[in-house]
Amino acid sequence: MIALQINGKHVDLDDATRLLDYLARLGVDPRSVAVEHNGEIVERDRYGEITLRAGDVVEIVRMVGGGVCRHGGGRPPPWNPLRKDLLEAPGRWHAGCRPE
Repeated sequence: MIALQINGKHVDLDDATRLLDYLARLGVDPRSVAVEHNGEIVERDRYGEITLRAGDVVEIVRMVGGGVCRHGGGRPPPWNPLRKDLLEAPGRWHAGCRPE
C-alpha cells in the first residue's frame, strides 16, 4: 500500500501506478485534464511515463468550458458583486448561468 496526496486529499493505492492508468480507473479522459506531479506540470504525452509512488503530490484539474449566457443576446451581463439589483433582475439569469 502506498500513500500519496491527490487534489489535497490522502489517497492509498495498492502499489505504484502509472498516472495514465490512475486516470482510466477514475474514468477521466486524459485529454480533458491538466496534471501537476510533485510541483511540475506533466505534458499529456507523458502521462503513461509517470508512475505514482508513495509521498507523491498530484493535482488533477479538469478543463471546463465556459461562456456567455445566451439568454442576454450573447453578451455577458454587467457583473458587479456590489450591485445586488443585477442578481435580482427578473429574466437576467436562468438556472445554470447565474453566478454563485
